[in-house]
Amino acid sequence: MVKQHKISIFEHQKLYIGTQGFKQTHLDALLKLNEYHDGNYFEPIAKGIRFNQYVGVIQVDGLIIEINPKADKDDEDYKWKGVLLKMLKACGKIKADSSGDANVRRQHLNLLEIYFELYLKEVEILVRKGFIKQYRKQTKNTKALKGKLEFAGNIRHNIVHKERFYTTHQVYDSNHFLHQVLHKALTIVSQFTKGTRLQDTTNRVLLNFPEVDTKTITVKQLNTIILNRKSNNYKPALDLARLIILNYSPDIASGKEKMLSLLFDMNQLWEEYVLKQLQKACEGKDITVSGQESKSFWGANSLRPDIVLRKGNQRYIIDTKWKRPLKSSASVSDLRQMYAYCRFWDAEKAVLLYPGKTSENKFKSYLTDDYSLDNNEDSKKIKHQCKMGFVSVLDTEGNLRKDIATDILKLLDF
Repeated sequence: MVKQHKISIFEHQKLYIGTQGFKQTHLDALLKLNEYHDGNYFEPIAKGIRFNQYVGVIQVDGLIIEINPKADKDDEDYKWKGVLLKMLKACGKIKADSSGDANVRRQHLNLLEIYFELYLKEVEILVRKGFIKQYRKQTKNTKALKGKLEFAGNIRHNIVHKERFYTTHQVYDSNHFLHQVLHKALTIVSQFTKGTRLQDTTNRVLLNFPEVDTKTITVKQLNTIILNRKSNNYKPALDLARLIILNYSPDIASGKEKMLSLLFDMNQLWEEYVLKQLQKACEGKDITVSGQESKSFWGANSLRPDIVLRKGNQRYIIDTKWKRPLKSSASVSDLRQMYAYCRFWDAEKAVLLYPGKTSENKFKSYLTDDYSLDNNEDSKKIKHQCKMGFVSVLDTEGNLRKDIATDILKLLDF
C-alpha cells in the first residue's frame, strides 16, 4: 500500500523544501510541470515555489498538494476549506448528484479522488448498458483475401507463407478509439488509487472493460472525437477521461514518480461562478445576461468583457477580478479597459467586481464626450460611468452565499 502524505496550502502562499514533507524531487517535478504550462502555475523562489492564482490538487507519487482559494489573506483559513469544490459544483464542473459531491464535507477527500470516483461511476454505467461496437480499419495477416491487399507488406511478411494475405480490412468490434481513450484514463486512475478506497473499484472496472489496443492519446485526437446518436451517452465519461489524460504528466515527472495535476484558474472560475449566479437570478425577468461577448477592436485583436447585462435599451458591464486591489483603488489599466468596454457596447455603467466584504462606492463618469454608436443617424450623448464593487463570497458559516447575485445587481442600481 502506498502511503500518501497531504499538504494543504492556499493560493499565493510559499512552499519550501523540508516543510510539510516537501522534497527536492517534488520541487523538480513541479518546476518541470510549470515550465510545460508556460510558467503560469508557480513562481520559483529560493528552495521552493510561490503559488499563483491556480487552485486544485497535484499528486506526485505519494504526495498530495491541495491548493485552496482564498480571496482575502486576512480571513481565517478554515473559512475557505472546501470552497473550491462548492464553486466547481455551482459552475457545473462536478455533477450535483454524484456520490463524490455528496461527500465533499469529508475533509480527507481531495479533488482528484472526487473526479476519479465520478469517472469510475460513469464507466460502470457504460459497462451495465453494454459497450458499443464500431467499424475500424485493421491491417494484419489473414487466411482469406478480404479488403485491400498490401503488396509491400504481403511480400515482407508472407514470402514463405503463400497461403496468407497481408490486408487492410474493416472489422466491427469494441477495440475502437472511444474505448482506447476510456481505457487510457482508467490505467492512469489505477496508478493513483493504489492503497486508497478506490483501488477495488478501479480494479473491478478494469476487469470488466473490453480488451483494447494501448495507444498514445494526443490532444489533436481528443479534439477530433465526434459522437453520434449511438455513442452520445459516452460524453460524460469521455469528458472526464479527457480531463484526466491531459493533466497526466509522466514525461515531466521526477525519476519514476508519476504526476497528475488538476488545477483551475481562480480568475476564470470566479468569472464563471458570477455569470452562473446572475443568469439564475435573472431567469424570468426582463434582464438578459451573457458572458464573453466579443467585438473586433484593432486588426486581429478583439474586446471581450466578462459579463454583459441588458435591460431594455440599457447595457451594463461587469468585469470580475479575483484579487484584492492595492490600497482599495482600481488600477489605471483596469479603468481604461472598462472605458473601452463601455464605448464599444454603449454601456452606461460598468463595475469592477472584487471578492470581499460587501460594499460599494458611487459611480464616477469618465471625463469624455461620447455618443452612442448604435445608430449614426440618431446618435445621442451618453455618459459612461464606472465604479468598484465588492461582494462577500461566503456567509457567516463559511458556505457559498446563495444571494450573491442580489448584491451584484444592487451594485448596478437595479
